[in-house]
Amino acid sequence: MFQTKRYIMEKNTIIVGTGSYLPKKIIPNSYFLGHSFYESNGVLSNKPIEEIITTFQKITEINERRYVDENEVASDIGYFAAKIAIESSGINLESIDYIIVATNFGDVAFNNTNPDFVPSIAARIKNKLGIKNPSMVAFDLIFGCPGWLQGMIVADALIQSENAKTVLVVGTETLSRVCDPHDRDSMIFSDGAGATIIQAAANTSKNVGILSTAARTDADYANMLTMGKSYNPFYHNDDLFIKMNGQGVYKYALKAVPLVVQEALEKAGLFLGDVTKLLIHQANGKMDAAILENLTKLYGIKEVPYGIMPMTIQDLGNSSVATIPTLLDLLVKNNLPGHEIKSGDVIVFASVGAGMNINVMVYRMP
Repeated sequence: MFQTKRYIMEKNTIIVGTGSYLPKKIIPNSYFLGHSFYESNGVLSNKPIEEIITTFQKITEINERRYVDENEVASDIGYFAAKIAIESSGINLESIDYIIVATNFGDVAFNNTNPDFVPSIAARIKNKLGIKNPSMVAFDLIFGCPGWLQGMIVADALIQSENAKTVLVVGTETLSRVCDPHDRDSMIFSDGAGATIIQAAANTSKNVGILSTAARTDADYANMLTMGKSYNPFYHNDDLFIKMNGQGVYKYALKAVPLVVQEALEKAGLFLGDVTKLLIHQANGKMDAAILENLTKLYGIKEVPYGIMPMTIQDLGNSSVATIPTLLDLLVKNNLPGHEIKSGDVIVFASVGAGMNINVMVYRMP
């Protein structure tokens, strides 16, 4: 039996700015009508492509996704999102103590699946922002799809330990560059970037900002998301693409994510009924709905709370580390029809992805 970790936050860490960048290229499901999909064993699928796409849409709820332009890479769109977050916060660029960038593949050039991390994506974004302060430290964080949220957890720890006052956290990814065109799972993935500025709150005694966090790594499930060769045995080279055991991820997430959410809420002294919004990683529409249903069962709630879980996956797809910060930016700027938040509302952030990693953050709006 593992003992639950408990923390007492000494100060309030609050979000003071948000930003996101949605690539301009909109890719509808019809884009894949000309594709040929193979099974994982290298056998060409005998199902009509229209049937494959229709089934995919019903399961994932994805109608379209965004891809970057040919001349854009992850550090570019991460910079765009960071610039918006900084502008919305009103802070001085040079006052930032850390830049933490969550990414899993770095800058991947068009028609090239090779990841590029040298120099770090965080260093590249610092350079693009024009920050001159050498004491401002920039580093990358690789944690699967929960990377941006883990960056928030690390940033909060830096603030709580008084090693930082202001931190920029960015999630940026161009998954379209590492998708196997012959793997039907490639239809899930998209590109995007989101960013937040967080600070130690000044002159407040209220219980606001980051209230608690929880995370876990189940490395026994590491083979659920890996890199591998194209499913097409006749593919022209040995490029490696992102590969997912969809059913395995689904079963793992449904069982484990609700438990980590419950752990984080317990640390904050809250119950599911106290939660205004659940911002969950936009991985799969059906899967996210099932996670919420299992979470309500943990609390003995018979009906899923209406409107608690805003979704963007229908139009934006799964952009990995960018899904939650993008969702947050749209929410706080009133760009999600039917959803709004106000002071005192409790938001739960939750993500799951390669590792397998899960993390959760409970946040009260100032």
